[in-house]
Formats: sequence, structure tokens, C-alpha cells
Amino acid sequence: YSGPFNQEFRDLLLDDWKKELRSRHIPFSNDIDIAGMLVDSTTVGEWNLQGLPNDALSIQNGIIVTKATRFPLLVDPQGQGKTWVKNREAANHFQITNLNNKYFRTHLEDSLSLGKSLLIEDVAEELDPALDNVLEKNFIKSGSTLKVKVGDKEVDVMKGFTLYITTKLPNPSYTPEISARTSIIDFTVTMKGLGDQLLGLVILKEKSELESERVKLMEDVTGNKRKMQELEDNLLYRLTSTQGSLVDDESLIEVLRTTKSTAEDVKQKLKIAADTEVKITTAREEFRPVATRGSILYFLITEMSMVNCMYQTSLPQFLGLFDVSMDRSTKSPVTAKRIASIIEYLTFEVFRYTARGLYEEHKFLFTLLLTLKIDLDNKKVKHKEFMTLIKGGAALDLNAVQPKPAKWILDLTWLNLVEVSKLPQFSEVLNQVSRNDKKWKEWFDYEAPEEAELPDGYGATLDTFRKLLLVRSWCPDRTAVQAKKYITESMGLRYTEGVILDLKDMFVESKPRTPMVCFLSMGSDPTSNIETLGKRENIECRSISMGQGQEVHARRLLQQFMGSGGWALLQNCHLGLDFMDELFLLVLETENVHDQFRLWMTTEVHPKFPISLLQISIKFTNEPPQGIKAGLKRTYGIITQEQLEISNLPQWRPMLFGLAFLHTTVQERRKFGPLGWNIPYEFNQADFTSTMQFFQNHLDDLDLKKGISWTTVRYMIGEVQYGGRVTDDFDKILLNTFAKVWFSEAMFSPQFKFYSGYTIPASATCKKIKDYLDHIDSLPLTDKPEAFGLHANANITYSTNMSALCMNTIVSIQPKDSGGGGGETRETVVQRLADDMLKKLPPDFVPHEVKSRLHKMGHLAPMNIFLRQEIDRMQRVITLVRSTLVDLKLAIDGTIIMSENLRDALDNMYDARVPTAWLKISWASATLGFWFTELLEREVQFRSWCFDGRPNAFWMTGFFNPQGFLTAMRQEVTRAHKGWALDSAILSNEVTRMFKDDIKEPPPEGVYVHGLFLDGSGWDRKNCRLTEQLPKVLFAVLPVVHIFAINQTIDKDKDKLQFYHCPVYKKPHRTDLTFITTLQLKVMPSTAPEHWMLRGVALLCDNK
Repeated sequence: YSGPFNQEFRDLLLDDWKKELRSRHIPFSNDIDIAGMLVDSTTVGEWNLQGLPNDALSIQNGIIVTKATRFPLLVDPQGQGKTWVKNREAANHFQITNLNNKYFRTHLEDSLSLGKSLLIEDVAEELDPALDNVLEKNFIKSGSTLKVKVGDKEVDVMKGFTLYITTKLPNPSYTPEISARTSIIDFTVTMKGLGDQLLGLVILKEKSELESERVKLMEDVTGNKRKMQELEDNLLYRLTSTQGSLVDDESLIEVLRTTKSTAEDVKQKLKIAADTEVKITTAREEFRPVATRGSILYFLITEMSMVNCMYQTSLPQFLGLFDVSMDRSTKSPVTAKRIASIIEYLTFEVFRYTARGLYEEHKFLFTLLLTLKIDLDNKKVKHKEFMTLIKGGAALDLNAVQPKPAKWILDLTWLNLVEVSKLPQFSEVLNQVSRNDKKWKEWFDYEAPEEAELPDGYGATLDTFRKLLLVRSWCPDRTAVQAKKYITESMGLRYTEGVILDLKDMFVESKPRTPMVCFLSMGSDPTSNIETLGKRENIECRSISMGQGQEVHARRLLQQFMGSGGWALLQNCHLGLDFMDELFLLVLETENVHDQFRLWMTTEVHPKFPISLLQISIKFTNEPPQGIKAGLKRTYGIITQEQLEISNLPQWRPMLFGLAFLHTTVQERRKFGPLGWNIPYEFNQADFTSTMQFFQNHLDDLDLKKGISWTTVRYMIGEVQYGGRVTDDFDKILLNTFAKVWFSEAMFSPQFKFYSGYTIPASATCKKIKDYLDHIDSLPLTDKPEAFGLHANANITYSTNMSALCMNTIVSIQPKDSGGGGGETRETVVQRLADDMLKKLPPDFVPHEVKSRLHKMGHLAPMNIFLRQEIDRMQRVITLVRSTLVDLKLAIDGTIIMSENLRDALDNMYDARVPTAWLKISWASATLGFWFTELLEREVQFRSWCFDGRPNAFWMTGFFNPQGFLTAMRQEVTRAHKGWALDSAILSNEVTRMFKDDIKEPPPEGVYVHGLFLDGSGWDRKNCRLTEQLPKVLFAVLPVVHIFAINQTIDKDKDKLQFYHCPVYKKPHRTDLTFITTLQLKVMPSTAPEHWMLRGVALLCDNK
């Protein structure tokens, strides 16, 4: 039964079993070794020679494979189990097949009727129904033979038939039926198992005589033990079968004598062998650090496959890198030096190889994890510190920790500090911040705090990593910068510099049977680079874009080039997934492949892309460069000199440059998240080309007297060419604003600039493409967000999001083992959390009490109908949370079964995230702590409104349906005025100077709303208008807003100019789903509303 579990869990089961034995007073020996009872050491020795690793887990797996009554299904992502089975069955004419093989049925029937072994490899989560009867052993006895139904056919079952099934999926979920029919066995390589394998490889390379001596020794010992066994068996047989007196039987006496002398002999040999083994082991252990580093690297690479399903690297690929590293690293007669040089070369080689196949956003994450894993192994970083770094204070509840000493400290920062203060070297940090908050604020306000001296003497005592813990707590936006310093200090500068893609190197590294796969991303396509390289190498390169019906052409092309040599490029392979399995077999099984043949592929990320194909290929990404400078270079790299001279009008080249600048800006704004665009659009080269064509046509038909029709130009950019992609209304306004601000007669004046430092080069001086490229080179190296129309603070948001994403990803790929590095298990942590939440969870709303209160208040008033709906929804959330927590506690105790939902709740609560089932009927939130606090606050607002009367000011964030709230208010106002119609009553608003606590009575009409945050700008309370943000202050709290309705028919001619129509969203994630309404905010006389539009200003009900 313990097949599917890992080593830790199997040991746990064993301990539990011993407890059961004790409680039932069954005697057993203390050093009981189950594996030893089920298999003798000689057999284990044979298994090891056949390639089964020597750790306890693998030996137990071997026992289950050979002894279990059900046929084994090996979960074998590294292919170790498969190798062992192949070697073990090699002598028995066994058959290998897979479910996609067209002769699969034939193979199955042949193996059954001839009594051969059958190995079905690389299955997914479904098995072929034809196997059902075979797996269940539904054999029908007819006469002396057994038959079984395979599909509609009866097949004889001969003695000697066995079936093995293997899968490459690292964590498959099989149906209960499959689990019952097969014995599922976890063959995933363990740290120890892999370490021993790698050690063997190192010794083989470095001290080959040692390894061959060890293998020979193992063979001798196994042979000798086997001999002893046979002699003893023979003797016992003779003793039992002899007739008459034993002394008369001379042959028996002879056997006795041989047995005795051989036994003496073998004993001697075994003793010598034991001594030699000790010597060999000591000599081998010297090289252990290389093997340990190797297994750390390999497990990190396999963890990356959880970040993105395309990052698959197989064990053979890794072992290839391992070999190369030993061959190419500096040789040295001093063992310690040699070991250091292998480790250094290996680490960088693996880093380079892996980083080349990662998207930009994951490269930093990989480097950081690499450094942390190595330092964890060297004991430079403790497990607790590592967990604090990646999780911070996300799981804490703000109301349960000591209160923060000052207003300026953010909630999240304070929670992070509370978490950090649990580590020994920071035990005093909370009190120090309270006592010395001026100094800490000063440090926090620096442009780059990580460069400045830390207060309270921390600067002198902390190393780079401990400093990273503080920086991560205070300034999430600077985490990446400090982490890079830590990486540089710990690993060396070359790890932070990024890997430049070199296709030529990659081509040299590849072999004819190694496909090269490029993962596509927005605006990246390596086709032209590959074709150029092919021309340079003088090799024919042909491409086929996959899709329906393209398989035939791809097959033909591959066969042709495999014979004659050439490069085949299959584009968009995610559209031809059915062909991929066949392609895999084609590449591996074609007899003769020409040396010049190479297979290049491009694909988007797709969960169904075959793992086995990814595991044999070299992977790379080719992402567009970042920044205005790089973007403009790329655009001007595509424009030809001819296109530059196509029109002789002076307006042509400045307009072209303006368009190129706009093209880069719209792409670069994407990285700022909702501040840049609500929805990140895929603007690409085609948009640019078509707009360029339109400009050219427009200038060709130009009437020189009238000049350029700017309305037409702006309309074409903002609504057609670029605007055609845009689906969100506010994004459309933004795009039109760019067109309005940049495209006008002003762009031809020498004074025109997009932002200081970014100008349009004069047409008189720039005639050639090269002149433009020189001008682009003179632009600033890093772009300030102002160049895109945003405030400098936008960079903080961007960096914070990047760091948060990075840390969250690391949390999500951490192994979900019970109890990390001592301390409590996950279950106890979650159980305590559940107890705590149940204590604080408010009581249910009693339906009849709510009903009677609403009747008193007037249950048909629009506002009360709205309240009734909200309370119903709130009650659903409270009920669900209560039932989940109660069930979860029962499931942890083992009283009820842990269902899919409860398992999800357990995982999420441990990671301080909101369980999926709760999210479905509630609201999004950054962490579980904030979500729960919000639940309590919402409930308080509804309860007091229902039972204590209508509040003076409303907290709009606490409503499920804020639009409904505003509509109810409009209805209320409309009914109060005779002759108003609901359709003509529109919302209007006025921002007061009061905050929530200053409000003593409700407004005469409409509602007061509090708790809104301004994102992207600050608020001038004295003049009640928008103003620029203060540095590092990302959200400004808006005072109470008075929202009311006016009759549209009366107030037609209100001055529209000095207002910015600011959208209000429920959450920082701005989409149509979270949009509530727009409010009019006054702007400074010196700025136009367009300025705030480009800044991406919006109001949020919640900034977490």
C-alpha cells in the first residue's frame, strides 16, 4: 500500500504500525527491518547491478514491483525505474510499447499468449480500456489454460506474462479505479539516490580504478553469497531426502565437507570485501561535495517545471551537463582544488543552460533560488530565514499583533517586521522602530535605502542576506536590487548579468537528434535570426507553420532533410500537438540521420505539450528588448533607407519618428500593470507598418494649403490601427489622449519634446537611417516612467509587483512536506489558524430578526432592498467559512475524509492565501489575513446598519455590489423630487474636506462615501483638487465624497473643462468586472485633464 508515498511518509507509516503492535501487545524485535524480511541481500545486490539505485526507497520500490499481486505503475519522471526494468528483463525477450503505438493491441496480445513481459511506457493519466481485464486479472479458466478478454477477443494467458507501466508525469492524479487495479509506485529520484549516482559518475571520471574495483567487489560478494545460499539449500535437501543412516551415505558426507570448506573460503572473502569496501567508501566520500551540489542543482531545475509546464529537463540531459563540466573544468592534482573547480564550472554551466530556456520574468527568480538553495545547503542561511524571506508576514492578522507605532508605516510592512522579529538577530527590531521611528523614516525615505546606512547599528552587524530580510520587509520595491547584491556577493557577478542568447553557440552544442525549441512571447519570433544563421552556415533552412492539415508537409520536409541534411523549422507547434508525439518518435527512431540535419521549433506555452519531447530538446527564449532605446532601435532596424526617402515632404520623417516613439511607449507601458493599461494588449509590428502606410498615403494626397488633417490622423491611430485592438473604454481614451497630445502641428517645431531628453531629430540633419540610430543612441539608458506619461512612483509599483510575483511563485513551488526543518507540521499550523478564525467569526444573521428590522425601516425603500440582498450574500460567506473550517479540523483529526476542497483550503491557508471556494463567492485579496479582516469589517457595517439604523457615511468597499448601492441612491433621490424620471437622474459628486470621523450627520440628499484611495496622483485637501504624488506615497486617501443625483435635463451647461472623469474600481486589478462608476475630480488650473489621463489616475475601493 505504501507505493505512492515518499520515504518520509513510509517511515511514518512504519512507526504508526509499531505503535499499533505495542498497543495490542504483539512482541516484535526493535530493529525490525521489513525490507530485509521480504528480500535477501543477494537479490538487492543483483538489482543494484541492474541499475536500481541503492537507497532505501528504491529497494522498497523494487520489492513492491517484484512481489505485489497487482501489476506495477511506476511514477518515474527521471526514467530510473524504466532503466532498471529494461535491464532486469533484458534476457527474457521482452516487448516495449506505448499507448500511441499503432501495434499496441498486437503487442499486448502477443505478450499474453507467449508469456513474455510487456512494458508500456510514458502513459498519461488515462489508460486504454482494453487493459482493464488484464489489470484486474479477470482470467477465465477453460480446461487447463487461462484466457482473458482483450477488447472483443479472447486471448490465452501463458505463465510468465508480466506487465509494467511507466509514466513521466511528476505528479499525476489517477482515478480510484486505476489506483485499485495497479500498484502505483513513486520512483521519483531522491536527494540521496541522485547523490550516490552522481558520486559514482565523478569517481568513474576522476578515480576510475576505484569505481571498477567497487563494481567488481559488488559482483564477487553477490556471487559468493549466492553460492553459499545454493550450497545450504542443497545440503538441506540431501538431509531431508536421504534414506537409512546418515553415516552410510558417502556422497552426503562429501557434500558436507565441500560446504564447510567453501563456507570458510567465502567467509574469508566476505571479510576481505568488507574491509576493502570501507577503504573505497572513504576514498569516494572525498568527492561527495560535487555530488551534493549536483543534486541541489538538479532538484532546482525540476522545481522550475512547476513555475511553467514547459521548463522540463530530463535526468540524462542533466547528466550530460555533469559530464561536460568534469571534462572542461580545470584539472589539478590537489583533490580539494579539483573539487572546487568542478563545482564552480558545473554550477555556472547548469545556470547558463537553464536560464537560456526561461522567460525574462523567471530568470531572476531562478538565480535567486539557486543562490538560496546553495546557501541553505552550506548552512549559511537557515530554513526559518528562507521561509521569512519568501512569505513575510502574510499570514499574520493585523489586529492580533502589537499595534504599529506610527501612521507612516504601512500595514504590510509592520506585519513583515513582526515576522522578522521572530528571528534571533532581529528580536528587538519592533521596539527599536518604536523608539527611533524618525531615524527609520529617514532611512526609508531615501531614493535607494539599500545603499544607505541602516539605523540602530544594524548596518555594521548584518551581512548582505540578513540586510535583504530587512529591505524586503520595508521596501518591497527594492528587494530585487538588494537580492542582486546578495547574489553577486554569494555567487559572483556573472550570475546577475543575464545570459545573452547566442544561436551559433547553441547550434554547435546541438546534435542532429536534439530539437531546439523556442518559447514564444509577445512580440518575439526567432525565425529571421535562424534563417540568417542558416545562410551564414550555408545550410538550407525551410519553415512550416503548424496548424490543421500541415502534418503531411512537415512529415515530408523532415524525411527529406533527415536524408539530405538541412534545417527544418516548425513554427507554432502548439497548434499541431497531435503531430508532436509522432515527431518525437521520428527524431529518435529514424535509422540514419544526416549530420547536417537540425530541427528548430517555436511554440507558445501549452499544458498538453508532450513532456518527453521537451526533455530531449534544447530550450531557448528570444524576448524583445526592454526600454525606449532598445525598442526604437528595433523599429529602425526594420525600416529601410528607401522607406525613409519615400516622401519628400518635410512632415514625413518627424511623423515617422513620432509613430515609432508611440509604438515603443504603448508596449513599454504594459509592464506597469493597471497604471499602464487595464488590459495588456499585444501591439505588434503589423500595427506599426499599417499606420506607416496610412501616413504615407495621407501625405501623398495632401492639399498643401489646408495642411495635415490631424483629426483624421488621430482617429486612424486611436480608433483604427492601434485602437482596433483596444477593448477597454478607458484604455481607448488613453490611446486617443496620446494621439491628441503628440500628433499635432507642434511636433514639427524644434521645441517639441515627448519628455525632457526625448526629442524628434530635425529632418534637415537626419537623412540616413544611421543618423537616426545615432540619435537613438544618445537617449538615456534607463527610462524614467515620466517618459511614458506616468509618475516616478510607477516604478515603485512595478518593482513591488515584480518582487511580490517572484516571492509568491517561490512559495507556490516549495515542496508541500509535513513540517519544514523541525517545528510544527502544516496540519498543526492550519488547525491553530482554523481555531483562531472560528473564535473571531461573527454569529449568523438570524433571518426573522433581519426581516422584522427591515419592516420597521421600510422594507420597500430602495436602500433597504439593497441592504437585504447584501446581508444574504454576506450570510453565504459566513456559512461557507464556518463549515469549511469545522470540516477542515475534522479532516485533520481524521474523522472525515479530506476532500478536494478541504485539501485546497489546507494548502492555501498554510501559504496564507484565500481558499478557492471562498474566493468564488467573496472578494479578491492579497493575503488571507487581509481577507479575514475585511470579512469582519464588512459584517460590522451590515449589522450596525440593520440593527442600529442607517450610517451617516458608507464604506463602499464593504459592498458586494457597489453599483447597486449607487442605483438605489439614485432611485431614492428621484422619488424625493416630483416629476423626475430615473433615466434622467445622473450621478454627480463633490469631494468634501472632511474625513470619516468629522461627519456627525447624513447629507440632506445623496450619500457620504469614505475609504476611497487615489492611485497615480495625490490630493490637495485645501483646494479640493488633484495634485502630483509625493515620492514613495503610492496611494492617497481621498476625503469623504458626497455622491448625489442631479436631473440631467436641468444642469446641461455645467463647465466640463476643469474636471477629470476618474474611474472607480473595486480592486487594484482594473477591468470591466471591477469598474463601478466615474467621479469628477477638480484639476489644477495649470494642468489639463489629459495629464491625469496619461498618469493612469483612478480611484480604488481597496489598495491591497
